Amino acid sequence: MKRVVSSMAGVILEFLVKPGDAVMVDQDVVMLESMKMQIPIQSTVAGTVKTFAVSEGDFVDDGDTIMEIE
Repeated sequence: MKRVVSSMAGVILEFLVKPGDAVMVDQDVVMLESMKMQIPIQSTVAGTVKTFAVSEGDFVDDGDTIMEIE
C-alpha cells in the first residue's frame, strides 16, 4: 500500500479526490490550510485512492499519512 503524506503541519480543508478515483503523480489531492494560506498537497504516487486516514477539519503534522493509494 502506498501513502500520501502531509508536507507540513496544518488543517485538512478539503479532499480533491474520493475513494475509487485514479490519481497520478503530482496531482493535487488535498487542500491544506497552514498559517492562513491554502496549500495543495500533491500525490507522490500513482494508483487508486483506497482510504482516507484523516477527515476534513483534522489537524495533521508534517509526515502524517493523509490517504492510502493502491
